Amino acid sequence: QMKLVASGGGSVQAGESLRLSCTASGSTYCAGWFRQRPGQERERVAALENDTSTTYADSVKGRFTISQDNAKNTLYLQMNSLKPEDTAMYYCAAADGGSCRNEGSYRYWGQGTQVTVSS
Repeated sequence: QMKLVASGGGSVQAGESLRLSCTASGSTYCAGWFRQRPGQERERVAALENDTSTTYADSVKGRFTISQDNAKNTLYLQMNSLKPEDTAMYYCAAADGGSCRNEGSYRYWGQGTQVTVSS
């Protein structure tokens, strides 16, 4: 059973940056970041497939970057130019296979880290 531990959330002003980290107990085919904004369903923010291909939600393209340090088994989400609408609980997740764009593929989930962006 893979374990994921997310960290790095916090409260920032609009326009500032944060970097989320997610330490995994092993490696997987898909690694992703999801978020759940208040009153909304969870959505995929960014995904990394086989440590090569990345995909992003349209709302974060050009501002967020997903990356992975294989030596540390750590997944990152660099978030720049944060907006109040980025306020959410952010979750890291991993999948052994399937479509990395599909939330249903993800079997392993971290505990979530809160990001709050004020205007």
